[in-house]
Amino acid sequence: MPNQAKKSRSAFFLKPLLSLGAAAVLLQLGPDPLPAQQQPAAPVASAAAAPAPVRTAASTADPRRPAAVSAVDVRSELAINRWLRPGEFAWNDDGVPPGETVIVVNIRARVLSVYRGGIEIGRSSLIYGADNKPTPHGTFRILERDADHVSNLYDAPMPHMLRLTWDGVAIHGSETIADDAATRGCVGLPREFAELLFGVARLGDRVIVWSGTAAA
Repeated sequence: MPNQAKKSRSAFFLKPLLSLGAAAVLLQLGPDPLPAQQQPAAPVASAAAAPAPVRTAASTADPRRPAAVSAVDVRSELAINRWLRPGEFAWNDDGVPPGETVIVVNIRARVLSVYRGGIEIGRSSLIYGADNKPTPHGTFRILERDADHVSNLYDAPMPHMLRLTWDGVAIHGSETIADDAATRGCVGLPREFAELLFGVARLGDRVIVWSGTAAA
């Protein structure tokens, strides 16, 4: 569902940070970091960061996570060792073989990760539903794909929409990704990342939305 701003905020600008190759991109939206009290503690990545370590399914099992998340067989993750600021995203599917696509949404960390065969190929900051329109938690299947969707409830654009429920909850591109923005229940992504995700997501793919833990 379309965005609903919780308070006014100055305009951001889009700036490329890092190129990971023809199939990879890391972008930043916004010149300033969030206030320290809003940032989960995390080290900062650099362009020369070493490849992410391979993580086995056993190492990712966490009793704090719902079973659906713990059951995701994570083999490796993108080499990003800090929390993504609002508007930042990374994508690198170069050389990743075909496999099951699973999308995991961590509400607390405000991060969406895309896995192909257990290998993370994309990670993005996000906005989610707040106040009286929270984003529902659970395991969903993609019910519909529409690159040029317009909400029939709010008459607002929802580009590269991946529908999760028939009552209006979806993943889609959003015009504003900021720490003081929210949706009416949907998961909003930077438009460029939403387009990349739309290109690999298929009907029936699994989407796990959970309350999450802070990024580490």
